[in-house]
Amino acid sequence: MPVSDFQPVIGLEVHAQLLTKSKIFCGCSTAFGAEPNRNTCPVCLGMPGVLPVLNARVVEFAIRTGLALECVVNSKSVWSRKNYFYPDLPKGYQITQFDLPVCEHGRLVIDTPSGEKVIRVRRIHMEEDAGKSVHDAGGGQSLVDLNRAGVPLLEIVSEPDLRDADEAVEYLKALRDILVYLGVNDGNLEEGSFRCDANVSVMPKGSETYGQRCELKNINSFRFVKQAIEYEISRQVDVIESGGKVSQETRLWDVNKGVTRSMRSKEEAHDYRYFPEPDLPPLLIAKEHIEAVRHELPELPRPKLQRFVSQYGLPPYDARILTSERPLADFFEACAQRYPDAKKLSNWFLGELLRLLKESGTPVSEVRFTPAQLAELLGLVDQGTVSANAGKDVLAEMFRTGRAAADIVAEKGLAQVSDTGAIEAVVDDILAKNAGEIEKYRAGKKQVFGFFVGQVMRAMKGKGNPALVNELLKKKLGD
Repeated sequence: MPVSDFQPVIGLEVHAQLLTKSKIFCGCSTAFGAEPNRNTCPVCLGMPGVLPVLNARVVEFAIRTGLALECVVNSKSVWSRKNYFYPDLPKGYQITQFDLPVCEHGRLVIDTPSGEKVIRVRRIHMEEDAGKSVHDAGGGQSLVDLNRAGVPLLEIVSEPDLRDADEAVEYLKALRDILVYLGVNDGNLEEGSFRCDANVSVMPKGSETYGQRCELKNINSFRFVKQAIEYEISRQVDVIESGGKVSQETRLWDVNKGVTRSMRSKEEAHDYRYFPEPDLPPLLIAKEHIEAVRHELPELPRPKLQRFVSQYGLPPYDARILTSERPLADFFEACAQRYPDAKKLSNWFLGELLRLLKESGTPVSEVRFTPAQLAELLGLVDQGTVSANAGKDVLAEMFRTGRAAADIVAEKGLAQVSDTGAIEAVVDDILAKNAGEIEKYRAGKKQVFGFFVGQVMRAMKGKGNPALVNELLKKKLGD
């Protein structure tokens, strides 16, 4: 049986590092890139006799995320110890939530080729991160950096509702966008603040019995998520077709070879010997607090995209890009309040502004010109004061300096010539010098018209009003 005769079944576990300034149970900094073992203290180093103190901001972020994913936020949740021994886990256990997580039974809508699809979210729980092992650091040594130990995480677990690698990627992108919109996570896969493990199995199409699943780790980009899942699906089908059985195990994605390879047998819950955390009482959350957090939720990416389509009349493609980042969407709306043609505004955003942002590496929040200044520039283009091409040059200068469009136009002499008499004089001169081309045009070679337009614009150094140039040429040529 080929791969197409099997149905993949995929569930994802996302670990999202929360954007708090301090760790989950101590006051150490969560800043990325510090000198190894600098951001540590007796609590996150697991020294004897120390006690954890819960960071209230972590709880607020968990509630915020649960509400955004339409979860039930439990009024009572319980902390547990997950016991395992590894060099980057200083206490020998991880404080997490097992039996009673903070949020459960949510949903996330994604787009698929066949339409919208609801992916169920099984649970969201809070936990502390482990440290980082650095292998082959020199001389064959393995070193441990505990700066990350105790950094707050949300683990967001989906139900096995995903049916191919593309759906998995779409789910991750949608989830990442929500977390970034909420301000709880920066969505940085490369730095490990948004990490994904994929549980993959296959079953013959038409079957209702799930196959044996394998967990894939070490996946740090959307592209690798797709490649790793597709490889693992193919590998499992090959195992089954050759008469073997898929073993339940944890496998690593090997970026260089493009394969998954066995890491260890997959642990079950009993292997971790979960038991209630004795140093932390159950977490109790008042309904009033949950509703207060709900009231402060921002508009989320999907509803915002739908509103951009309906309110501004934008194509879904434009709306998707403009709402991909909350600061970009906010800046667009601030500009739209001052410039009524939303589609034309979108064209400038998707063309020129995004190009300038990408080339300079500047975030939208640091753009130097104001929405009013951009509206002024587009107004000058609409009025014919400057051409569209000159307007792009003006925008680039505004981007660099924050100066007003009118000042830049005046200083650089970019004002478009709209004086009919001045343009007519140039048109007459060009026609007088190109009698042969006039005969070709009048003989039916209408493409020669573009030649005349180019000659006039070149003579006027690009400053002639295109509409007037076209109008006068047609009149002189007898159209």
